[in-house]
This record gives sequence, C-alpha cells and structure tokens, in this order.
Amino acid sequence: MTVLVLDNPELIANAAIAAGFTTANFEAGTRRPHRMKFHYGFNKHSLNSDDIAFLQQHAAYLKEHPSVSVRIHGHSDNFGSEDYNRFLSRLRANAVARILMQEGVAESRILVSHWGSARPLATPEDRAANRRVELEYLTLDVARAL
Repeated sequence: MTVLVLDNPELIANAAIAAGFTTANFEAGTRRPHRMKFHYGFNKHSLNSDDIAFLQQHAAYLKEHPSVSVRIHGHSDNFGSEDYNRFLSRLRANAVARILMQEGVAESRILVSHWGSARPLATPEDRAANRRVELEYLTLDVARAL
C-alpha cells in the first residue's frame, strides 16, 4: 500500500480548487448543523427551546441547499407496548417535521419514519438514549430512489 502525504498547503489548496471547492463551501451559513439527534423525556414528544434552535439551523441549511432532503427517524424506548411506542415515535418525528415546515422547508423534501423501539441506539436498558429523533440528509436523487 502506498500512502501519499501532502504537506504543501499551496498544493493542497490548488487540488481543492481543481476539485471544485471554493471558499463559499466553507462559509458558516452553508455548513450543515452538526447536531443530528434530539432526545426526549419519558413519554414526551415536544422539544425544548435549544432543540428548536438547532432545528431552525437545519431548516436554514435545507433552504440554502434545495437539492437536499431530510429523513426524520422517530424512536422510543422499550417501555410499554410496541404499538404505543410506534405511535409515540411518530409523534416525535412529526413534531420535528412540523418545525422544519414552519421554518419554510417544503413538505415534499421531508421524509418521516417511525420505528418505535425496534432500532435502539444503545442497549434496551438505556432508555433515555433510545428516546430520540435522528435526522438523515439525502440528495434528491437518493430520496427519489427510496
């Protein structure tokens, strides 16, 4: 295996420009927000003000990038019946979708999935970690294929 190490900043910058990167790619307003998971309290489906602020950042990113869609995955812990957990995970995912739409993201760019407790993030006993919504960004080509 051969490893090429580039320690020449000018050469790296020229390669980036040749690949189509510009300084506009790195402006603060165009970067995707880093937070992709939002956690909930027991039996809750509403978000706090900090979560809403992050979702507003996601909405701004989506409005700046019209070729990107988002899939919202709703989850719950394993406490209670699976029917109720799927219902609760749907409420959570729909609450996030509603905030994005209120911020101007078109409904056609939002895909919603709700999994109940079927896809835990942590062990089933770590209920707090499993009560969440996750965002997944998709290009429109990928979204149409789904």
